[in-house]
Amino acid sequence: MTSGLWELVLEGIWVTVQLLVLSALLATVVSFVVGVARTHRLWIVRFLAGFYTEVFRGTSALIMIFWVFFVLPPAFGWQLVPMWAGTLALGLTYGAYGAEIVRGALTAVDPAQREGGIALSFTPWQRMRLILLPQAVPEMIPPFSNLLIELLKGTALVSVMGMGDLAFSGNLVRLALQESAEIYTYILLIYFVIAFLLTRVMRGLERQLKAGVGKAPRKTVPAQARVSDGAGAVKVGGGA
Repeated sequence: MTSGLWELVLEGIWVTVQLLVLSALLATVVSFVVGVARTHRLWIVRFLAGFYTEVFRGTSALIMIFWVFFVLPPAFGWQLVPMWAGTLALGLTYGAYGAEIVRGALTAVDPAQREGGIALSFTPWQRMRLILLPQAVPEMIPPFSNLLIELLKGTALVSVMGMGDLAFSGNLVRLALQESAEIYTYILLIYFVIAFLLTRVMRGLERQLKAGVGKAPRKTVPAQARVSDGAGAVKVGGGA
């Protein structure tokens, strides 16, 4: 490819990264707000959060992009630029999936932890902030990592709006060169590299958050208590 075509691909990568970051931030906020609401003591809050989750999980992300970009503007008299339309549609859609991750992690915390917070006269917000979330968040990281990869692949859907993301730029290069195999192989590799880097970052974050959380200290055996028999096996104890 010529330098001009490579510049087009690089611009597409930059647009994809921007869209990924913005929609991931929105999806994270939606995930925690709706996920926590799913565990609220008031049934009406749980019902509304559950209704939102079911609606956005049960609809296509592609159709949601069409709806936000083509249907809402005439209805309300305003127009969203493709970047914000894509961010809104993807963030709300994938936030619904993330809400179930948050709800599941919160409900998986040992009930005794909640009871301990009540015994200490903590308010519901204090129990959530000081007891439940510190234990639940590390367990959310692996499924959130998978969801982030799915969101990366979902960013390709914004090309239907004519947005110059990686998929759209790759298609323009394909039309210019009339070479499908080479161009789409490059695009696949670029998506893979981005996904691989995201996975490494999320695993590092998981290790950092899980460090020392809910783990008992390791029991070490004193050196003088360890003796070796003739077969090379290690025995513990000071008796004969």
